[in-house]
Amino acid sequence: PQADEAGRRSPGRPRSRNADEAILDAALKLLTEQGYARMSLEGIAAAAAVSRPTLYRRWSSKADVAMAALAHRIDVEEIPTPTTPTRDALASVMRNIAARLFRDNGMNLLGTLLAEETQTPELIRLFRDRVFRRRFEMLRGVLERGREHGEVRADADLETTVHMMIGAMYAQYMSGRRPPRDWLERIVQAVWRGVGEAETANRKRARLTPTRCSAAPAR
Repeated sequence: PQADEAGRRSPGRPRSRNADEAILDAALKLLTEQGYARMSLEGIAAAAAVSRPTLYRRWSSKADVAMAALAHRIDVEEIPTPTTPTRDALASVMRNIAARLFRDNGMNLLGTLLAEETQTPELIRLFRDRVFRRRFEMLRGVLERGREHGEVRADADLETTVHMMIGAMYAQYMSGRRPPRDWLERIVQAVWRGVGEAETANRKRARLTPTRCSAAPAR
């Protein structure tokens, strides 16, 4: 590759960003498709179309390149603007998360990392820190802003709510069934019944409104 030839001519030149990205993209793809145990540095170099010395100059072990691949292009979900209504913002974040989980083989990758939790715990730890925690905080942040704006109940359990929303996506995948088109909106609607301030106020009004009963006919 051209980057390699330039590297041999000038050993002290800066690393090629294109080569870095090709290696990390290839490593993430192989990690997802083959699993960590079957993935090899030689296979990564071949998939990235770079020489093995090019790869070894950057990362000295499979664990190092796997960690770098997990951190590469990982924070890509779009964050809703602060002015977006809370319910719409929740639906937007859920759509973005689902797109990453289901279109980019995110579930396969998670399975690989969980399988390696005992032997290579730093991989799942990085996933938790860089992926799960970021998504969790995005949803929690939306709910916190909603509470500040009076859209979310002051006593709402935000942590449990976020776990329910994210957990619903994993549960749907494990069911093996194709989700309906409005599935994510239905998740948001279900949790909104518990945390939305407007729904709570409506329920309180309903309890306070006297029920009118028609008199039973005389016998």
